[in-house]
Amino acid sequence: MGLSSSAPAVDLLQIPMPGDSVVTALGVVAILLLVGLSAFFSSSEIAMFSLPQHRIDSLVDEGVTGAKTIHNMKQNPHRLLVTILVGNNIVNVAMTSIATALFGIYLSRGQAVLATTFGITTLVLIFGESAPKSYAVENTESWALRIARPLKLSEYALYPLVVLFDYIVKGVNSIVGGSAAIESTYVTRDEIQDIIETGEREGVIEEEEREMLDRIFRFNNTIAKEVMTPRLDVTAVDKEDSVEEAIETCIQADHERVPVYEGNLDNIIGVVTVRDLVRELRYSEGTPSLERVVKPTLHVPESKNADELLAEVQDNRLQMVTVIDEFGTTEGIITLEDMVEEIVGEILEGDEEAPVEFLEENVAVVQGEVNIDEVNEILGIDLPEGEEFETLAGFVFNRAGRLVQEGEEIEFDGIRIRIERVDNTRIMSARVTVLDGADAADDSGASTESTRVAEEGGTAVSGSGTAPNDAE
Repeated sequence: MGLSSSAPAVDLLQIPMPGDSVVTALGVVAILLLVGLSAFFSSSEIAMFSLPQHRIDSLVDEGVTGAKTIHNMKQNPHRLLVTILVGNNIVNVAMTSIATALFGIYLSRGQAVLATTFGITTLVLIFGESAPKSYAVENTESWALRIARPLKLSEYALYPLVVLFDYIVKGVNSIVGGSAAIESTYVTRDEIQDIIETGEREGVIEEEEREMLDRIFRFNNTIAKEVMTPRLDVTAVDKEDSVEEAIETCIQADHERVPVYEGNLDNIIGVVTVRDLVRELRYSEGTPSLERVVKPTLHVPESKNADELLAEVQDNRLQMVTVIDEFGTTEGIITLEDMVEEIVGEILEGDEEAPVEFLEENVAVVQGEVNIDEVNEILGIDLPEGEEFETLAGFVFNRAGRLVQEGEEIEFDGIRIRIERVDNTRIMSARVTVLDGADAADDSGASTESTRVAEEGGTAVSGSGTAPNDAE
């Protein structure tokens, strides 16, 4: 009787051999080590590139262990990044290869690939990327100091590959017109301002401190014309005036010092102070002379940067400078106090009126000479700025297209401006009201701008419409 062979064929490749358990154990250990290396490289990237340069410099100055290594590696941030990426990719490729081989012992080829794809991806995503990067974000400084030297050793170990890929990437960048730079050395101006705003929101910085810091940044972009006391407000004395007359002028104007001109204001020759005038009057030998106490002053263009002007005033130990236009005509004067006020805010003396005084939450009386950008910042509005005007008074004249009277109102995009006080043709103050959506719609209708004249007993509309095109 013949024996029939009906048993199914057995794939010997799928039967674990006695030594497979040892291979599996070694493979698992290798994968765990590689996951640790993946976590090391991933967290290194976050820690090294999140630590700001100014903090690195401080750590170096303090002699903190690892700080010098970080500083040296950050000198070439592009190579540092290539080192991290090359190391991380080698680790991940090795991990995938080992996992595929291990799964292949127990599964078919297709099943092994599928298990490796999902298993290793999940493992790397959680333990090789997300968790270590989150840790590095929370412990940027301490972790960067700890991994600095091991990362430097990795750069030495991977040096041939790092150099090769570094040149390749730089070549690609040059072809596509990009830059190989990874980051700027220090934080930018915008980043600092964002930090200040974040600090205020989190309560680290007070509102007053934030406002002063904002003014410091704005001061760098301010020109002399925006800071000066305009010619119309300048009190000056003639060189031919007597010392007594000059003292009387200072007292009436409540000024400690005034400019001195020869002939007219377009020829300012210097500055005198009340103290020098009194000393000259009391202790001079012979007839007191105004010319003897005149101190020289600077003449600067109206376009001069205020930041540079402040440094120049400090270097020359001046208290007042004269601002002139392109034709040499005097536009106004700037005192050291004017520039300091641009940084610390308005310094009021005696019965001097505040530039902006709130009557209600959305209603404020604003002096006509206040700059539009300052009005916008304080009231949280967005009045347009133009080359033809810089102040609230200039904005009103530009929109009205004519001289205005007390009681007139101008509305623009939900902002009502009522003229409070006029001196001759000059707008001294105006009441600015921020209308809500309903009020703005009711008062202005389909038009975004209107001009109205207030009469006794109420406000009557005498005319409305948009400003001329050239005023827009």
